[in-house]
Amino acid sequence: MKEKQDIFTLIGGKIKAYRSDYNPTSDAVWLAALPNSTPKTVLDVGIGTGGVALCLQHHFPDANITGVDISQEMLDVCERNAKLNHCNFELVNQDILKWSTPKTYDLVISNPPYFFGTPSAEHPTAHHNTDLIHWIRRCVARVRPRGYFCTIVDAGRLSDVIGVMTKTFGHITIIPLFGSKNIAERVLIRGRACTNGGTVIYSGLPMNYEPILRDGLTIENILSKIPEQC
Repeated sequence: MKEKQDIFTLIGGKIKAYRSDYNPTSDAVWLAALPNSTPKTVLDVGIGTGGVALCLQHHFPDANITGVDISQEMLDVCERNAKLNHCNFELVNQDILKWSTPKTYDLVISNPPYFFGTPSAEHPTAHHNTDLIHWIRRCVARVRPRGYFCTIVDAGRLSDVIGVMTKTFGHITIIPLFGSKNIAERVLIRGRACTNGGTVIYSGLPMNYEPILRDGLTIENILSKIPEQC
């Protein structure tokens, strides 16, 4: 009984994770559903306990996933979660804002620390009040030419992300996610490096949309059903 209490699931039980101080949320499921092509190499920036990477591996089982995070504590939990799901991630204990590497990837994906607040006494190294623009710059620099960058942020930070991406990315797709009110709470953003395609904004989806969260469909599975706004 204790093991069942210590483990929770995502995507209708397809993904398992150990409970910790940093449990993956529905944001992780949404973000992992966003990529629209099959990547061979993936960099998950701020991988944390592995929520995005685990869901992404479910969608793309042959992808080689590298995760970078400033917290070794989170990476330790991530490694346990990976083993629980029979996954094998390359984990790097570095601060993305300082990490230097020549490697680029087919897909860079990140659920960034877009929130403000005071770090807890238990986790003083957790990213709070991070310079989101710098974070996004560091992410997009790791995308190979014609590769993809995918992220999810609070709707109020959309302009920060787009302001960085439009310098070198095209074919930008924006999908708002709505909560109980008629106001977007989160925004999914996807773009392709070194291309000139225009930006498309879709009408959006409810944050509790079960075909994504429970059934494990991807955005591409349902995109043709979502009206384009511009």
